[in-house]
Amino acid sequence: MSRSAAQLVEDWLEWMASNKRASRHTLISYQHDLSGFLQFLGEHLGGSTGRKALIELEIRDFRAWLAARSHRFDAASTARALSAVKSFYRWLEQQGHGKNSAIFHMRSPKIGRALPKALAVEQAQNAASAIETLEDEAWINARNLALLLLIYGCGLRISEALSVKRMDVVRWKPSPLPSPLKGEGDERMRVGEGVSLRIKGKGNKERQVPVLPVVTQAIESYLALCPHHTSADEPLFVGKEGKPLNPGVFQRTLRNLRRQIGLPETTTPHAFRHSFATHLLSAGGDLRSIQELLGHASLSTTQRYTHIDRERLMNAYQNAHPRA
Repeated sequence: MSRSAAQLVEDWLEWMASNKRASRHTLISYQHDLSGFLQFLGEHLGGSTGRKALIELEIRDFRAWLAARSHRFDAASTARALSAVKSFYRWLEQQGHGKNSAIFHMRSPKIGRALPKALAVEQAQNAASAIETLEDEAWINARNLALLLLIYGCGLRISEALSVKRMDVVRWKPSPLPSPLKGEGDERMRVGEGVSLRIKGKGNKERQVPVLPVVTQAIESYLALCPHHTSADEPLFVGKEGKPLNPGVFQRTLRNLRRQIGLPETTTPHAFRHSFATHLLSAGGDLRSIQELLGHASLSTTQRYTHIDRERLMNAYQNAHPRA
């Protein structure tokens, strides 16, 4: 790409970070998408691509780019790339660099919506029991258990859980929401009076999430055993050297765990977040509350869990009804 195009992309990414509060991961993805787009144009047009060339592109040029991507990337990746390019062109117009209407006639490819893969309640409980004895060091086992229960008990993304600091803990009032975790006996635990966490999710949107007593106890046990001190403004979970825990370390732990107790290959940290939502819905939680707990911007995202619940209901009907 030309220097002018490279500078435009850099300015746009800075604008996205400051004005749209795009996350670091989003910015990296967008930068990759724009770089790929400009690289294609260099080959397609037979030379470096500057501002003038970007503005003069026609529908056939954009179609050629999408066709080239279809051989290398899936529909979801191409849809994101097209969204990034459209956003870039909107910014070009807003900043007075020129207008190109052709890009906005391009439709995103259809994406098959994959349903979240949730664990059964028993599988989640078995995972919590087994992870306590997976490693040789007691404090690391305590850390892994606390982290797993935090993700499953609060419905956090792995990035959100690893970003939690002591200063994020606040007091909160009782809530009637049922918990996906079980206490002693067969009765489901109810969220009692205790603490909640301030979580900063996608787009730097902040939400408060109630913390179950069983999760609080696991975190306290981990902190009591942890040989590394963390201050109030530092991440709660650390690795062997006392530095913030790398998500890859916990992902590797779950891979070992699923091999040991026979969990499916889809058992990732995100699967426990999905399980949190699915089990809450099955226990009577309403979609709006679950949406807020998960930090979903749109209710339609949360509504995917109703498909899972309906699927299980139909399976139970088919297996149990005498006329099925």
